[in-house]
Amino acid sequence: MKIESIRLKNFKVFRNVHLKNIPSFLVVVGANGSGKSTLFDVFGFLHDCLKGNVRHALDKRGRFGEVISRGCDPKKDSILIEIQYRMEISNVERLVTYSLEIGEQGGAPIVLKELLKYKRGRYGSPYHFLNFSNGEGYAITNEEDFQKPDEELDRETQKVSPDTLAIKGLGQFERFKAANAFRQLIENWHVSDFHINAARGRKDATGENEHLSETGENLPLVARYLHEQHEEVFQRILDTMKERVPGVTSVEPKLMDDGYLTLRFQDGSFKTPFLDRYVSDGTIKMFAYLVLLYDPKPHPLLCVEEPENQLYPKLMAELAEEFRSYANRGGQVFVSTHSPDFLNAMELEEVCWLVKKEGRTEIQRAQDDQQIARYVAEGDQLGYLWKQGFFEGVDPQ
Repeated sequence: MKIESIRLKNFKVFRNVHLKNIPSFLVVVGANGSGKSTLFDVFGFLHDCLKGNVRHALDKRGRFGEVISRGCDPKKDSILIEIQYRMEISNVERLVTYSLEIGEQGGAPIVLKELLKYKRGRYGSPYHFLNFSNGEGYAITNEEDFQKPDEELDRETQKVSPDTLAIKGLGQFERFKAANAFRQLIENWHVSDFHINAARGRKDATGENEHLSETGENLPLVARYLHEQHEEVFQRILDTMKERVPGVTSVEPKLMDDGYLTLRFQDGSFKTPFLDRYVSDGTIKMFAYLVLLYDPKPHPLLCVEEPENQLYPKLMAELAEEFRSYANRGGQVFVSTHSPDFLNAMELEEVCWLVKKEGRTEIQRAQDDQQIARYVAEGDQLGYLWKQGFFEGVDPQ
């Protein structure tokens, strides 16, 4: 399942943008305050809406008046989030559209419109398999019965709280194929908020241990889980560390008597290995990214902001290669960066940049800029072009 496009209206700095033909690996560049974090927060917002409700997601961000774009009238205007994704239904790849419109009535947030639609056949308009407004609507229960005409499809009418997503309940049932798939996508995507201080050092052996958390505080627990339950995956991570990180000649795991897994890093300059708590921030962060990227049950979507922090510049191309490999294995990766070295490892179609004009952010694609495309075709690298000012409206400093 792959996201093809994202359309936003009145979502913070995005007054009206439509990002189309999204590749499996997308890198976003922009000045501070241009909206890189806001773009990624679209996924966090939907996740919070699903985990709780729309009110909860808005309150977490300062309520409706703080989320809707400046200049809008909260009493009249609404927020629109529309995501198109490809998925296989009845052995046919379909382009599915999920559309969510949120407004405010009487000071309370409300789902004005929630749609999920795709074409049943090769021709015609997309059919609405889920259609809810103001807490009432329907979902099609036999959406895979493509032999039946539209008017014979079975509808299940339901009511939900006006500030609750219909896919929260309906998406739990496999008979609602597209809704179930989209709910799983939201539940399983990973928006990284990695903090090196949270990841470093010993932690109590409790909590989630199969998947790296957003902040990375459970890194020791996940490392132990992989070491015990997925030995081949864990060894691949250690081998990649030796291959990717300069100076690290070997990594030896050792399980202590209390169940804590320590890592002993051998530096070519020292005869005695040293424990993970003494290694550099960059080494720990690279290890954490590899734990995330080699997860035995990978996330369908990863969003990572500024992975270059604490990492050696020489590691940028290595890390970009690991992200692209993850995408090639079937995941999807969105990365924001301020690193020309990371950008130098990108292909033309993998890069976009954000430009803020009069409080509104626009999205530009590198592949759509004829001058940039021509320079790249002649052998120039995108990071150098960015530093030289060819990304119009973006200051690389």
